[in-house]
Amino acid sequence: MTPTLAVWKFASCDGCQLSLLDCEDELLAVADRVRIAHFLEATRRVEPGPYDISLVEGSITTAEDAERIQRVREMSRTLVTIGACATAGGVQALRNFADVDEFRSVVYARPEYVSALATSTPIAAHVKVDYELHGCPIDRRQLLEVITALLIGRRPNIPAHSVCFECKQRGSVCVVVAHGTPCLGPVTHAGCGAICPAYQRGCYGCFGPMETPNAAAQAGLLRATGMSAADVQRAYRTFNAAAPVFIELSKVTVGPPPGSGPRDAGSEET
Repeated sequence: MTPTLAVWKFASCDGCQLSLLDCEDELLAVADRVRIAHFLEATRRVEPGPYDISLVEGSITTAEDAERIQRVREMSRTLVTIGACATAGGVQALRNFADVDEFRSVVYARPEYVSALATSTPIAAHVKVDYELHGCPIDRRQLLEVITALLIGRRPNIPAHSVCFECKQRGSVCVVVAHGTPCLGPVTHAGCGAICPAYQRGCYGCFGPMETPNAAAQAGLLRATGMSAADVQRAYRTFNAAAPVFIELSKVTVGPPPGSGPRDAGSEET
């Protein structure tokens, strides 16, 4: 029997679902091996579960979402979260550091009609997740790797190293050392191909935290480029604001005083 694929949306911008549609020719090849049973971004046709593979985009921001993700988990043999919203709360998780009722009263004319939880949380905070694909948006090559691996019964090859590794693969000069540009590459999960550093821009951390980052060394590196302690904290509170590792990293702001030079700070292991 042909395996079934379902794609689910929670609080998100749909960008990661569009990454799947952007696969185009590759998606046609995958479609020969899997039956797309639920994907409202692509078709109104919906088949009942259970589903062999579920791709989940978006974070949990309402009580209804918290209930729905439980049902999705029950219907899914393998559940894969895709994108920063699903894996780390997304930019909407900035509410976690403030008063959501105050935000609601400022933004909406009738805030009493808006139902929302006080926090935006990743899918893994509510149900068991089998695999995670990071990014804002995800990298389509990684997505195809995961789908293909699951279809043929092997473990997906998802890299755990940092963006710095990808910079070296591309032969890119380090923007921190060469230009003193603030960069989250040493603590950010690989997957984007080091796009920003390749164009002389520091990494913004779109793919979330890598495994076992060196918090003290990274704080020193950022401070040496001239960033204040508040700037260092804000650097981690963007696309992956609810990622536990980035929350912990944002608390480590002690480093060399601004202006000491990235070469000096870079002497530590990062």
